[in-house]
Amino acid sequence: MSSRKAAPLRGEFVGLRAVEDRDVPRLAEILALPGVAAWWPGYDLDRVQREMVEPEEDTATFAIEVDGRVIGLIQHWEETDPDYRHAGIDIALDPAWHGRGLGADAVRTVARHLFEERDHHRVTIDPAAHNERAIRSYRRVGFRPVGVMRRYERGADGSWHDGLLMDLLPEELT
Repeated sequence: MSSRKAAPLRGEFVGLRAVEDRDVPRLAEILALPGVAAWWPGYDLDRVQREMVEPEEDTATFAIEVDGRVIGLIQHWEETDPDYRHAGIDIALDPAWHGRGLGADAVRTVARHLFEERDHHRVTIDPAAHNERAIRSYRRVGFRPVGVMRRYERGADGSWHDGLLMDLLPEELT
């Protein structure tokens, strides 16, 4: 898959569509919120434009919508080497919309797409090991912890933090 625009996807509660130029201000606003910036540091308008509107090769980025309002973003990337073929997901959701099952719905929708339409046998997600809210949400979708990746990512505070590698097989998707 190249960075071409992905077709829209529909979950039970959310709609997912390719990020467009008009979404950049709203996504930059979401990524700057304290409850999001802790996990997604350093996103300004330019970076959102560069990375979300025209993502890297083998990556697709979607705006998450509820009733026509952009409430977050979700992206997936694909490893296309046939011997290691799998996909990964990242998500950021406006904290005002937490606790309603919308993030889990978006993750479930993308995982289903990756299994059924993109023919992947495994999907990964890698939250910060101390991001308990995200980990609970991913478990609801069926993801299982695989292991801790020590000093995996630099946090907003500049120090290295552990990540939790989680994966999901098609038969585990709930």
